[in-house]
Amino acid sequence: MVAKIISGKSLIGALNYNEKKVTQGKARLISENGYAKDIDKMNFYDKLLRLTDLAERNARVVTNTVHISLNFDPGERIDTNRLTAISQDYMQRIGFGHQPFLVYQHNDAGHPHIHIVTTNITTRGERISLHNLGRTKSEEARQAIEKEYGLVQAESKTRNLRPERAQLQKAEYGKIDTKRAITNIVNEVIHTYRFTSIPELNAVLNQYNVTADQGSKDSRMFQKNGLVYWITDDRGRKLGVPIKASSIYGKPTLKKLDERFQLNQAMRKPMREQMKVRIDKVIASKPTKKQFSIDLGREGVYVVFRANDEGRLYGITFVDHRSKCVFNGSDLGKEYSASALSGKFRQPYPSETAERFERLQPVRSQSNHEPDETKEDSIITDLLKTEHAGGDGLAAYKRRKKRKRFNL
Repeated sequence: MVAKIISGKSLIGALNYNEKKVTQGKARLISENGYAKDIDKMNFYDKLLRLTDLAERNARVVTNTVHISLNFDPGERIDTNRLTAISQDYMQRIGFGHQPFLVYQHNDAGHPHIHIVTTNITTRGERISLHNLGRTKSEEARQAIEKEYGLVQAESKTRNLRPERAQLQKAEYGKIDTKRAITNIVNEVIHTYRFTSIPELNAVLNQYNVTADQGSKDSRMFQKNGLVYWITDDRGRKLGVPIKASSIYGKPTLKKLDERFQLNQAMRKPMREQMKVRIDKVIASKPTKKQFSIDLGREGVYVVFRANDEGRLYGITFVDHRSKCVFNGSDLGKEYSASALSGKFRQPYPSETAERFERLQPVRSQSNHEPDETKEDSIITDLLKTEHAGGDGLAAYKRRKKRKRFNL
């Protein structure tokens, strides 16, 4: 079981997210705690007002929304009664047993999972601390519940998966709802990887056929610090319509991302030296540019090259799927910049196009590597001749046509 806790400032947003899933037939409310009515008799406002009533008891607390998802192994089949028991047990163990909460069972993914919506403001107006909740009480609760209910343990399952594909899969346009596909990937990447700019974020998102777009520099969206997300194909071409960042659950807008950039800058520092060691190990063998990417890929590092129209390398980004850190080459040091590394690749590095071009070149003479002009002139002269060994070429052609006319 994997537990994910998201804190926020909008109870109506968290509740509305789940209720929309219910309307679309992709989820259903299976349990409640601390409500006076049965779940089949509650309307949207009954559900919301119970939570907002508590939140209003401490208006100074801005972050008053707690949205939890409990995710189970794809191979597990867990009935509703068991899911209800697990949710109640989990909430009790993390200190929310006396809080009102709603439990939704979702069926819009390839694995069983439930969402729980609650508030961290108590009936006394006190705030339940969320600091390190996921690392302390939640982690202890997860391990205890896995043993008690005989669930697949998250650690053993994760060890058997490739790090870069443990949670995410590429978005496929038209296969599932665009907004849901983008939301799943964007939220997972933002909460998992440590990046410090939009290009670095895109270095990860692009691997899952999603891209963050600020628009062109002269566009109104760019000037207003707007941000949208697109689904792309494997070549990076945008498909369908973009989804506004503000409409995605968690609101991964540019303003919020800027805050995370600063945090990630500090969090990725411990992994900086390790990344340099891995690059040094690969570059020591003097690989070609292509082999450089392949060798680092075996180390769990995805390399993104950026080149201009002339093919000149001007940027390089490293995505470490093991440490979940993203680095521009220049951030690691001058010797790891695109220009410095390009000078260390084994040369020449002929592309497939160049090789094909060489195969199509005229045959060269063996003596001086220049075209055999005598032979070429001879061929051209021969083609221009009107007389051949058989006599006048034009006259012979007319005689053949005449015989054919008279069936001779």
